[in-house]
Amino acid sequence: MPNNGHQLNPMVSQLQIDTTFDLSTYLKEQKALVEKALDNSITIIYPEKIYEAMRYSLLAGGKRLRPILCLATCELVGGNIEMAMPTACALEMIHTMSLIHDDLPAMDDDDYRRGKLTNHKVYGEDIAILAGDGLLAYAFEFVAAQTKNVLPQKVLEVIAKLGKAVGAAGLVGGQVVDLDSEGLAEVSEETLSFIHTHKTGALLEASVLCGAILASASQDSLDRLSCYAQNIGLAFQIVDDILDITATTEELGKTAGKDIAAQKATYPSIWGLEKSRSQAQILVQNAKAELEVFGEKAMPLTSLADYIVSRTN
Repeated sequence: MPNNGHQLNPMVSQLQIDTTFDLSTYLKEQKALVEKALDNSITIIYPEKIYEAMRYSLLAGGKRLRPILCLATCELVGGNIEMAMPTACALEMIHTMSLIHDDLPAMDDDDYRRGKLTNHKVYGEDIAILAGDGLLAYAFEFVAAQTKNVLPQKVLEVIAKLGKAVGAAGLVGGQVVDLDSEGLAEVSEETLSFIHTHKTGALLEASVLCGAILASASQDSLDRLSCYAQNIGLAFQIVDDILDITATTEELGKTAGKDIAAQKATYPSIWGLEKSRSQAQILVQNAKAELEVFGEKAMPLTSLADYIVSRTN
């Protein structure tokens, strides 16, 4: 029977629809799940002021990249959203704590975050510090108390991973070196790498690995996902440095040009904009190469890597 082409086209079209991954839809759906879980995670009780301050920053929006990475990796290695959601929420609580404290006058002294007044501008510096402390402590409580259908040993591994990522061996250590480096005439590429792999990269890597740990991923999978995360973590920070120069305050939702004003070392200040952009692209390609063994199941993580370098805020 001759083929006139018309009978096959609907099938081809349907196949293309089924195999094409739509990142914008995926992000919208995952973000909605995360937002609902975060909203339900903290109830306002006495003393109301502290819970209101915690919720103010936690529910202020944002990309929710860290919890989405956690959910994506858990599903990639055979887990599900339900087992990963408490850890996903905890990651956003920890990230929010870091933003509240980062914006304080003693740190970056910023008035806006995610297009809204920063926590200390609304509640005062004292309550902002305590709101950050409250979120950090609650993050660990939330993982321990709310994680279901996961081996206890894996929950302990996640708690240890989160603790290291946020402490002196991770985010806190990176922030210390970042503060020490402000205003210096010259900061080495090695020091800048230390700052960013600890201040930004450690929590991003924990986001990826915690989801996989919860689903009892193999060591080979964990190694590959660790390399993926380290690459996207550094790419993320390079793009942040670029956007601080090229984007407006309205686009960023926070004050643009803060790095230059504070005389901070950044990748564009060392490499220039074009090399910074190309390096970020190389890192993303390296990250995606680590996922090839997973096949099409890794499309969410692959697409998220591309999103990191194409984002505008």
